[in-house]
Amino acid sequence: MNKTHVKQSMTATALLTTAILYGCGSGSFLNNSDSTTKANDANAPLTDEKFNNMNPDFPSFVSIADTTPEGKTWVKLDSMSDEFDSWDDNKWFKSTWNYGVPVFMSTSDENSGVTDGKLWLKATLNESNPDGRWFQTARVHSKAETKYPMYTEARIKTSHISAYTTYWLNNGDINNRDEIDIIENNSNPSCGCKPEYPGQMNSQYFQADSSEEPKTVRKHGNFARANLSDANPLKNVGWNEDYHIYGVWWKDANNIQFYLNGEPAGSVVVGEHLDGKTYDRKLTRDLEIIFDLWTADAPWVGGLPEKSELLDDSVNTAYVDWVRTWKLED
Repeated sequence: MNKTHVKQSMTATALLTTAILYGCGSGSFLNNSDSTTKANDANAPLTDEKFNNMNPDFPSFVSIADTTPEGKTWVKLDSMSDEFDSWDDNKWFKSTWNYGVPVFMSTSDENSGVTDGKLWLKATLNESNPDGRWFQTARVHSKAETKYPMYTEARIKTSHISAYTTYWLNNGDINNRDEIDIIENNSNPSCGCKPEYPGQMNSQYFQADSSEEPKTVRKHGNFARANLSDANPLKNVGWNEDYHIYGVWWKDANNIQFYLNGEPAGSVVVGEHLDGKTYDRKLTRDLEIIFDLWTADAPWVGGLPEKSELLDDSVNTAYVDWVRTWKLED
């Protein structure tokens, strides 16, 4: 969807952090040529053992069906990775720019934080907010940014209200932006119009250029969880019922491959647009990671939650167990 309130410029901190991504120990070298990694041939059968023993030092697909290009290695990008043992001010910040009513973005400790090894985002009811913004919630950004070739993945359990739990990449300028939405998942749509949402990984890209027509191009790369392999233990598990691993391999300026629980999911080619035409567009900007939880009174989101659900901590909170990011290097 068109995030019409994307912040207009990145913070100086984010820009400075980007400049030092490869200095002062910001990355750790991971050699994909070891025998364990190469044993996971892309054509080998998928097994329970592979899914239950994914190596955290590599993107999850490396343990399942390794399609890392020959001669390339994955280098951990520590500035955009976190196990969330505690809140790290050097890596993350919160923002308050709003989507449409009824969303009210807050930096309150009531709406986001790190507890018991998890980053959490909670939607709460606050009818004293101005302009009918009773859905009080939170957004968390990485201070660092990066670009292709890269891979990032996060282990997330969504909320179970009619709202999007999100994990996405953006440069922060609504009029001139590159955006990759890894997930915008709603496990409990209220509108009666999106029966596919509880089992669909909603993914897409946007490319906006104020000097071009159309100014914005976008394409969905959605994926049904039912299309995972039978060996995948999370195939029949709801987004809110357990943690799922969502990822994206941003390969180059035009090719983006999404992943779900170690398997290829949807994909998009930059330039392809919803109107069926292909435009000369590319994703080339450095992007930050963003997590947020939000809703809208619109069918494409799935409708609004009940206000009473925002008082129920068993459904109103999304959790991120960890996020891990790598660069693909020679």
